[in-house]
Amino acid sequence: MSEVRIAAEQRSTFGKGAARKIRRAAKVPAVLYGHGIEPKHLTLPGHEVLLALRTPNVLIRLHGEGVDELALPKGVQRDPIKGFVEHVDLLLVKRGEKVTVEIPVTTIGDVNSEGILDLQMTSVAVEAEATHIPTGVDVDIEGLQVGTAITAGELKLPKGATLIADPEAVILQVSAKQAEAPAEGEGAEGEGAEGESAEAAE
Repeated sequence: MSEVRIAAEQRSTFGKGAARKIRRAAKVPAVLYGHGIEPKHLTLPGHEVLLALRTPNVLIRLHGEGVDELALPKGVQRDPIKGFVEHVDLLLVKRGEKVTVEIPVTTIGDVNSEGILDLQMTSVAVEAEATHIPTGVDVDIEGLQVGTAITAGELKLPKGATLIADPEAVILQVSAKQAEAPAEGEGAEGEGAEGESAEAAE
């Protein structure tokens, strides 16, 4: 996984008022923690952060005065209406160390025409080297029959990734399509026609 370089400024002001001031300047307050260090309070450029977070488990190279670290986003707060990033928690990581992350599950193909796909888990927890986190795991569902289920333990994980999730957890299953219910009034009309035929016979 490639690194995204983001300039970071250390900050000494905290609280809601300070955070609002940072956001008005189109920046994002962040906290860097991990490896037993004292948490570092940072200010990051908002646009660059927003672009970086489009990649799951993006590896960020923080650089600036007194800052030169690798980090993974572990907590992101967004504005519920506008969607912009309000705050980021960053986990300090070192090259070669293992981290636990959620990677997305992507299906390839289509199930049998008699079935419908029920994707129960859109991501799965794995352990991987911090600088080689897989972008996701693909699952081939082409032609799967009704009643088929695939568990986490059956996933073909990318090289270097180890499953952390429960291997018995169901990732997806193929259910039977439900028969379409008759349109309202169809049953009543049929009964009326039968009644009229009986009366005519009499």
